[in-house]
Amino acid sequence: MHELSKQFRFEAAHTLQRRIDAEPSRRIHGHSYRAEVALRGTPDAGSGMLIDLGHFARRIAEVREALDHRFLDEIADLGPATLENLASWIWHRLEGDCAGLARVSVYRDSEGDACSYFGPRQVEI
Repeated sequence: MHELSKQFRFEAAHTLQRRIDAEPSRRIHGHSYRAEVALRGTPDAGSGMLIDLGHFARRIAEVREALDHRFLDEIADLGPATLENLASWIWHRLEGDCAGLARVSVYRDSEGDACSYFGPRQVEI
């Protein structure tokens, strides 16, 4: 079993309704984010790769483009721009094209905050 990951950074603005630090959060403000996408699996016997890094980089670039220098409140299917929602949103953009998707983590390094999403819960039958 191998884990392969790729990171990207993006800058974005948003507002947020919350109870603590409510007033500053309601005003438009921005953050520098770092995201990491991890794939797990067994490399293909022929290529020796989990995924072609060129394909992985293109998919990551598409996701980054959708987030970078954007007003996150305007992304219709994101919901409130929390770390949790960002991690889930990135996952859902990649899950069909990146086999072995195992984890998406979103960081706000300046604050020491991070959130990881491991995909929808699997139900055993």
